[in-house]
Amino acid sequence: MTDDVAEADAHLDFDLESEDDDAGQRASSIPLGDPCLVVDDLHIVFRVFGGRHRQRAETEDVAVRKVRPQRRGMVKKLLNAGRQHVGAVSEVHAVRGVSFVARHGEAIGIVGINGSGKSTLLRAVTGLIPPRSGSVWVDGEPALLGVNAALMPQMTGAKNIEIGGLALGMTPKEIDEKFDDVVDFADIGDFVDLPMKTYSSGMAARLRFAISSAATPDILMVDEALATGDAAFKARSKERIDEVRRDAGTIFLVSHSISTIEAMCTRVLWMHKGQLVMDGPVDEVTAEYKKFVRANREARNAGGAGGKRRARDRKNA
Repeated sequence: MTDDVAEADAHLDFDLESEDDDAGQRASSIPLGDPCLVVDDLHIVFRVFGGRHRQRAETEDVAVRKVRPQRRGMVKKLLNAGRQHVGAVSEVHAVRGVSFVARHGEAIGIVGINGSGKSTLLRAVTGLIPPRSGSVWVDGEPALLGVNAALMPQMTGAKNIEIGGLALGMTPKEIDEKFDDVVDFADIGDFVDLPMKTYSSGMAARLRFAISSAATPDILMVDEALATGDAAFKARSKERIDEVRRDAGTIFLVSHSISTIEAMCTRVLWMHKGQLVMDGPVDEVTAEYKKFVRANREARNAGGAGGKRRARDRKNA
């Protein structure tokens, strides 16, 4: 792979190739229940400081605009003189007018290149990020994989199972009953008695998924956690996702592996520059998304190669 292709892939950040463990798999079809999530004209806006953050957002094709500093009276200027920020101030419009309805029993994949607003959308649904405008109605309690950042790296896996279970609304008795199942599912063995900061990324991801899905949440949101697991872990995760769906739960899965989305989801949302481009059946949306990604790859690679040729020509002239 050339440097040009690697740079383009880093920006697009996805895998179009079919993984062996996903080959031929499709999410099971189950009867859907009533709506459990309604997102209506959702807008999420971040205020960022400094030119570096602005440049990074612009390279990821995120909508960015400059913000004029607020005019302050002389008294406020004097009182806040030590807290004023002298760098550039910009607003990043991360999610722009997104609307959709999810039903109990659905497995919904979310695809899009870097900076498209996928993770921001999940965090807004869980209530971690307040919207600038629009509304989110949820029937039940959403759980973002990672137990809403409740896990503590300096504490043991056993203590984190307890903390994570409590964060998900489980009682101490329910946590005790599920403890061995969580450890077995995560496949961490004796590491359960060691601090999480000693875990590999794969072990930490497996434990987070095991805890997050132990309570059979109403809405389980998985943000790239399956990417660090092996084939056996992915198989166990797929079975657990199917169990959550059969219990009338709803799954949201963000993954840069298209084959994983195709194998585990029944519906796909395609996000781009903070907007919802397409919402529909897996095969239809992924087919269009693959066309878009391949076209962008070809355009970026052709542009990069042409630019380097022109630079060499100017140098040799």
